[in-house]
Amino acid sequence: MTNLAHNNVSPIRPELRAVERRVVDTDNGYTRIANELLEAVASADLTARQLKIMMAYIRKTYGFNKKTDRIADEQISQITGISRQNVNKAKKELLSMNCLLMEGSQIGVNKEVSAWQFSKCLQVSNLVSKPETKGVSKLETLPVSNPETHKRHSSKDKKDNNNKPPIVPQKSKSFDPMEVELPEWLDRQVWCSWVEYRKDLKKPIKSMQTVTQAMKLLTRCKDMGHSPEGVINQSIASGWQGLFEPKGNPAPKPKQRAKPTADNFKAKDYGQTDMPDWME
Repeated sequence: MTNLAHNNVSPIRPELRAVERRVVDTDNGYTRIANELLEAVASADLTARQLKIMMAYIRKTYGFNKKTDRIADEQISQITGISRQNVNKAKKELLSMNCLLMEGSQIGVNKEVSAWQFSKCLQVSNLVSKPETKGVSKLETLPVSNPETHKRHSSKDKKDNNNKPPIVPQKSKSFDPMEVELPEWLDRQVWCSWVEYRKDLKKPIKSMQTVTQAMKLLTRCKDMGHSPEGVINQSIASGWQGLFEPKGNPAPKPKQRAKPTADNFKAKDYGQTDMPDWME
């Protein structure tokens, strides 16, 4: 009975699973890449991790007919199976070797293969430690990460900046047309009225060049016989924004009459008169 029971027990068989058969085909998409670039990548002195990441960036750029694109470290991590921290570290090494180029938030493969420098990889790998890699990964992925991550880091930066005193920009001294040196023939009160008039028109005099041009015109008007004060008063009365030469010839100045002088009766000779006899 014991033998029969033992023979009836079936052996435990391993559970079989269906394995999907994957066959690649260009109909499902392909990456168009120059042969020289592919040969440069194959002959480059790269580590296995750097090579995988280099190929992943080629896939994410040339695979979409783009030279550069915004690519997060998480996307490269999903393709290569490498952790995000190690992706960022290898990306930094490839950037230092000029194998990759970063333009703002766009990253891509450097097609100038003659500029690739593999000697810098050893220097960077020796300098970058684990704590520095974590810090670099956060900073490097800011442009390509989601907006929430960027807001979180920007708010942290704002808190750090609160302890720093604000930098107050020094204001340059504004130009005051009332303080300019005036020629002797121009009345300062008339000039100040012209400056105030321009302020009322919302067209203030802001530069010394404007004052120089006004003085040249007033000098020309003075040489022609016109009164500089009259030119300014005419513009103010007419509501003009500038000074203009008066039309026509200047009016002749009225002649001043000579003041009558008192006669000097003592100096005059009126002759000699005889006194009548009855007045003696």
